Amino acid sequence: MAPQSYIPPAANVLGTLGTVFWCIQLIPQIWQNWRQKNTDGFPALMMLLWAISAVPFGVYAVVQNFNLPIQIQSQVFGTLSLVTWAQILMYSHKWPTWKAIGLATGLFTIFAGVEVLLIFTLRGPYVRGVEWPMILVGSIAAVILIIGILPPYPEIWKRRGRVVGINFIFLTMDSLGAYFSLFALVAQEHFDILGGVIYIGVIITEGGIFLLHFIWLFRTRKLRKRAKLEGKDFDDLPEARRWQWNPEKRHRQSQSVTLDVEAGNNTSTDRVIDPSVPRDPEPDHICQAKEVDKRQIEINVVALDSEDDADDEMV
Repeated sequence: MAPQSYIPPAANVLGTLGTVFWCIQLIPQIWQNWRQKNTDGFPALMMLLWAISAVPFGVYAVVQNFNLPIQIQSQVFGTLSLVTWAQILMYSHKWPTWKAIGLATGLFTIFAGVEVLLIFTLRGPYVRGVEWPMILVGSIAAVILIIGILPPYPEIWKRRGRVVGINFIFLTMDSLGAYFSLFALVAQEHFDILGGVIYIGVIITEGGIFLLHFIWLFRTRKLRKRAKLEGKDFDDLPEARRWQWNPEKRHRQSQSVTLDVEAGNNTSTDRVIDPSVPRDPEPDHICQAKEVDKRQIEINVVALDSEDDADDEMV
């Protein structure tokens, strides 16, 4: 696994295309986040792991003497990942702007320092034939980058295959960047296996996100068509409720269960009550008991008010 001694023009061209895509792939996502002020469904862990992976990936590309576009690629990739991560902290986690930007800037400085230190530390041994440190660095980059694409999958599972919060222009450009970068490695004098694993892993994991959303679109095609004919949003259809994930709604339902139990209408808190489902009328003796309790509460309130008035007169 010697450093590349000659970079063919085809590798430079393909690497440049991959770099262009990976330099701008997050811009549509950043623009969408800023415009909507909402990043629900877009996990912060994904962007943080991507930013971390850019450090060993950058070290690996520079020491291996990859074509210059790929060396630049990892730097821009890590920077944009930190910007997107800061947006998620602001919009989803409600962090103050100064705090999110300050933390992202601090991490950027630390990551840059670590990358420069590792490049100067590992370049000498690698030139002398000690290859295992670079193999380790490349493996770490590949593992972190691929793991970073996994956090969206739990979000997709919650919504039964629906992809929310992730801009598909960003995802398409990111996949294209991986394709062209992979072809650039193929065009080089020596194909780098670890570099290839990184790009292939990105292509496969992001392809899974596309596939799951296409399946969701196919399964909900009739509901979406009906919503369009009725001039409604898909989420406004009652039948679409089972395709949704709404933590606030679940919280309200759990509160209604608790209140219902306190009123004596349910003996178990495990049964979830759907407010949209009509409930059976209560027996007469329960209704009468509730009415008596209500009148007793009103009498007690009146008595308390009378006592307060009497105390005020005495004062």
